[in-house]
Amino acid sequence: MINDLTEKNFPLFAAKCYQDPNCIDVLEFQQDVDRIKYIKRLFRRYEVDGDLKERLILNHLVVLYNVFDPSSLTRMLALKLNDHLHVLKPFLAYLGYWPGTIDGVNGINIDGTGVPTDENVANVLRQI
Repeated sequence: MINDLTEKNFPLFAAKCYQDPNCIDVLEFQQDVDRIKYIKRLFRRYEVDGDLKERLILNHLVVLYNVFDPSSLTRMLALKLNDHLHVLKPFLAYLGYWPGTIDGVNGINIDGTGVPTDENVANVLRQI
């Protein structure tokens, strides 16, 4: 397994952690990886205009956790959504995937308890 996840080794890491037995081609794999980009766009939209699409975000996350190794996916999300960890944290906590530490992302270990939580997102998720 790759100890330090970076942008350079991300594609190989993602391929090694992909666990969809029904995947028939590389396009399907790429579509699943692209869900991370969609989540990033949804987080940006929320931060710019306050429009939180919580159910769509949850749907993308559930699909991703169904096709990738969970701890590896959390590392991938931390890498790709690094500027939005405060928004990601309540979603992963809600789904039971937020760890105490996220190991080996761009040369650092991220202390999960030290990441702030977007309270608005947490409150919205409590209402579901």
